[in-house]
Amino acid sequence: MLGLQAYPTFQVFLSIFISMALTMVLLPAWIRLLKVRQIGQQIRADGPQRHMVKQGTPTMGGVIILIAVLVTVALLGRTAPISDILPLVLVSIVTFLTGLMGLVDDLSKVVKERSLGLRPNAKMACLTLISVAFCLAAVNLVGIEPVIDLPFIATIDLGVFTSVIDVGGFPLQIPWFYLVFVFLLMAGLSNAVNLTDGLDGLAGGTVMIAMVVMAAIAYRDDQLNLALFAAAVTGACVGFLWFNAHPAGIFMGDTGSLALGAAFAALAVLTKTEVVSLVVGGIFVMEALSVIIQVAYFKLTGKRVFLMAPFHHHFEQKGWSETKVVIRFWIITALLACIGFALFFSQSL
Repeated sequence: MLGLQAYPTFQVFLSIFISMALTMVLLPAWIRLLKVRQIGQQIRADGPQRHMVKQGTPTMGGVIILIAVLVTVALLGRTAPISDILPLVLVSIVTFLTGLMGLVDDLSKVVKERSLGLRPNAKMACLTLISVAFCLAAVNLVGIEPVIDLPFIATIDLGVFTSVIDVGGFPLQIPWFYLVFVFLLMAGLSNAVNLTDGLDGLAGGTVMIAMVVMAAIAYRDDQLNLALFAAAVTGACVGFLWFNAHPAGIFMGDTGSLALGAAFAALAVLTKTEVVSLVVGGIFVMEALSVIIQVAYFKLTGKRVFLMAPFHHHFEQKGWSETKVVIRFWIITALLACIGFALFFSQSL
């Protein structure tokens, strides 16, 4: 692949194609295996009743998404200089580890035959370890500054309270405020994408759109490896949607949704677009907020704001078809992604 390095734009499109092709080639065999092993989705009893027909649909499609992404970046990623490979390694490790956590969660659901897998405390402990390790590596090895940019407003320094610890002669910087911020970003987006994964094609389509913009941002920022990674995720989501479109033949499961959310957060940190990413991934933020608002308001008043949360179910309860909800959420994501990229582009001029 060395000869392709003179054509970075072609590499990005090639990354989309290879990842998409791998996903579409591998998924049919994976679906057959899951059906033979009777590994299927456990549907929540308190969810929309029309979803009960999905009980037993093969899940853990995220395994193939991860394989496609990691194989693609291994084939196309630049291995020199070290400043280029480190960010790619970091985002790949974060994606793999959160995917592994999601896989354990999915397997737990299958074994116990219930819609709940790992306990929330166990998930949060894993996400804490992953996000803290990622943040420290990003700051100390990649040189990411512990600041966040509010477009056209200000730059907030979250490194004002930083400890330095000597680790075998290496001065390890621990920017405490930024550490907390990265944890909230990664844990928040991982769970937000997970909550969004409630309708056929919803999470896959919205992540696909958001990742196109992240690829463009990374490319504009001269971080080709990160652009290749985001493009690989885009391609994997396109390939996955072929089988996940309504009526879905397979779900990505927590293996996919948690990994994709963490990958999105990691890309935001490594491209220094933490705030912009919340605009690009605004639909995920809305989904998470709808659950928070619903739970908080119900505890305070005993009443509900939405007919059902996450709020994509609210529109289902109002009579919208599943396909209509998904397509309209894709459109909203596309609009937010355009706004997010415009904010980034305006600042980079």
